Amino acid sequence: MSATGHLPVAEPAATRRAAWRLIRMDGRAFAGMLALNGLAAIAGLAAPWLLGRIIDEVKAGASLATVDRLALAILVCAVAQTLLSRYASYVGHRFGERTLARIRERFTERVLALPSSAVERAGTGDLTTRGTTDVASVGATLRDAGPDVAIAAVRALFVLVAVFVLDPLLGACGLLSLIGIWFASRWYLRRAMAAYLEEGAANSALAEELASTTGGARTMEALRLERRRLEACRRAIEECRRTRLKTLNLRSVLFPAVDVSHVLPVTAVLLLGGALLMREPSPVTLGTVVAAALYLSRLSEPLNTILEQLELLQSSSASFARVEGLAMAEQPAGVSPVPVDDRIEVSGVRFAYDGGPDVLRGVDLRVRPGERLAIVGPSGAGKTTLGRLLAGMDVPREGSVTVGGVPVAGLDPAQLRERVVLVTQEHHVFLGTVRENLRIAAPSASDAELRAALTAVGADWVDDLPDGLDTDLGHGAHRPDGARAQQLALARVVLADPHTLILDEATALLDPRTARHTERALAALLQGRTVIAIAHRLQTAHDADRVAVMQDGRLTELGTHDELVAAGGAYAALWHSWHGR
Repeated sequence: MSATGHLPVAEPAATRRAAWRLIRMDGRAFAGMLALNGLAAIAGLAAPWLLGRIIDEVKAGASLATVDRLALAILVCAVAQTLLSRYASYVGHRFGERTLARIRERFTERVLALPSSAVERAGTGDLTTRGTTDVASVGATLRDAGPDVAIAAVRALFVLVAVFVLDPLLGACGLLSLIGIWFASRWYLRRAMAAYLEEGAANSALAEELASTTGGARTMEALRLERRRLEACRRAIEECRRTRLKTLNLRSVLFPAVDVSHVLPVTAVLLLGGALLMREPSPVTLGTVVAAALYLSRLSEPLNTILEQLELLQSSSASFARVEGLAMAEQPAGVSPVPVDDRIEVSGVRFAYDGGPDVLRGVDLRVRPGERLAIVGPSGAGKTTLGRLLAGMDVPREGSVTVGGVPVAGLDPAQLRERVVLVTQEHHVFLGTVRENLRIAAPSASDAELRAALTAVGADWVDDLPDGLDTDLGHGAHRPDGARAQQLALARVVLADPHTLILDEATALLDPRTARHTERALAALLQGRTVIAIAHRLQTAHDADRVAVMQDGRLTELGTHDELVAAGGAYAALWHSWHGR
């Protein structure tokens, strides 16, 4: 993970190793594709050579039967080439689809294994772009460009070998005439990868801007920030335009140079062949010159394929580097230390966002296992930031946040989800049935357990759905409102049964009566578990074992509700204000 919060991009060496691993996983199909392409190329080489033979035989006075036999051989080779090419393409496309499936599966596994802090800092735009645009680009290469380039490369190689076999001098002449393509391609390749990586980063930034703008549209309208957000989106769009023009300029240099270079080999061979035929005795026959010219004219087709797909190959290589970059953001493999208990300790914590001023200043807090702690305070006091540190979403700049003596942020994702679960106002309904949405937290849960979890959070409305637990949710199906989606999220928490639950305004979308009932039901169900509630509703603090008061990034008061009210400090003022006194 970079210091700026962007997800990393794999280095070229790592990208090549990953590509080679994918090829080895389906090596038999890849080898079969190359073999079939080779046979198709050999079959395609026969026609120019046979046509040259026909010319020489006719010049020598051969019979019509001889010409017919050679013409029939040309037809047989053309049919063989067509069939072999078609089957090679079929094998290549199957290889591409299987490999793409592996890439998608590995991408999903890596995303789920990412530390929460990495996902939070990167934002949804970058992950979304990598999982859609970048994976789709790699898929297009595997399906189309990859097999096409493999076929074209084999054919181009065989054509050059065939010309050298016909006549080494003509072969050398044709090869030297292709040097312009080599220089143009080298110039392009030196610049293309960096340009396409820059374009991919600009696409991610634009996706992030659009996602954040549309997601918070109502808030921006309320705060009159529309102009500022529109300007940010315009800047992101302009950056996308700039990077795309940069890659377009590269292509505008490459393709004209390639088009000119295709004509040179045929022209050079015909000129040299004509000069050689005028000598007595001629070192070559007319049929040899014609066959060599036909071979080199055929070379334009595979070279065109390679060079036309070169742009897609560079783009998809950059996309593959971005997809593989997720491996660098994963936590290092190894055995994560196991906490000795569920005691949470915050010691001397200071934290700042992106190098800004500290929003937490020397916070010390001890949370006993099984305790219900409420964190209260005015807006901007640092409550949510403290909750994120307790959940391992962020790492303190100074100090430590530990559970059972182990840094919370150092736990691997699986252990972290077992120990600590953070529930915020943000909620998500996954495409699928109600049952599938709930079993994300407990795959083996029975229907009775699912219904018990729903009842605990007041989600009795599920029984009124057309198909109950089997009702489809999401786009094009039943779409729960914000309050019901929040209840589904809380039901998942009940099923997950974590050791420590952090509620950051997790019932904010529920009406006060339902919210209090849900919080009390959760407390009863999670008896013996640690519950930390970040709340604006002070009734939540009244029901807690202890209350922590945050002000200006510091923990200023800590005690029971009655103790703090009696002390007459900041909490007492909040409590009296809450009751209108």
